[in-house]
Amino acid sequence: MAEYEHLSVERTEGVARIVMDRPATNNAMDRAMASELRTATANVVDGDARCVVLTGSGDVFNTGADLSVLDGAASDARMLRKIASSLHRAIENLVNARKPVVTGVNGVAAGGGFGLALSGDLVVVADDARFEFAYPRVGLTGDGGSTFFLPRLVGLRRAKEIALLDEPIDADAAVEMGLATEATAALDERVAELAADLADGPTRAYGATKRLLTESAGRGLSTQMAAEVDAITWATRSADYERGLAAFFGGDDPAFEGR
Repeated sequence: MAEYEHLSVERTEGVARIVMDRPATNNAMDRAMASELRTATANVVDGDARCVVLTGSGDVFNTGADLSVLDGAASDARMLRKIASSLHRAIENLVNARKPVVTGVNGVAAGGGFGLALSGDLVVVADDARFEFAYPRVGLTGDGGSTFFLPRLVGLRRAKEIALLDEPIDADAAVEMGLATEATAALDERVAELAADLADGPTRAYGATKRLLTESAGRGLSTQMAAEVDAITWATRSADYERGLAAFFGGDDPAFEGR
């Protein structure tokens, strides 16, 4: 198992749990942390885990790039490119994972952490957590997939409002506008419950369904339905389909194994 300085990775009963842990900077990312995040997400999505959880340590999820490593000049472009490139690969790993991903937003998610939080298939937020776009405060534009996720989740008009006005979004508002799945006073317990349920499910079917939903925005109806036919016929070749159908007619709960 890989060793990390700014992350911890735990694997329990089919769930891989990544915890971002750089408390001295409120879990802000320098090059090293972003690189570790890229590596860790690649390892868990390619491994045998059937669900992935991403959260932060303490009372902060992730506050984006570590601004203390920047000078406020054009020379920062190189450093920002390196941090963003690793972060973006990590987000691609999570979005494209052929298994469910749950982000547990335990505190503020700002800047690059905003997009990272939105990359989950289920986004569960603590009651006292908040989202902050944050980039306008330092004269920068959005990254971390935020300009991709926002208009798809909340619509173009609301996305512009969030990005341009840059007002903090509390947990209840995040759920109401579609940024988050649910808010809870017991984040760790709820995330663990959801992850366990997903890890017991038909992993291959989940992965194919994720891909269908993600790619639907760029397709017409006929093309999308053709992709649905390909996916559902492919799924019949899985052992979980055999188990699921047998359990359905036998009146039992299916014992899916993710194959």
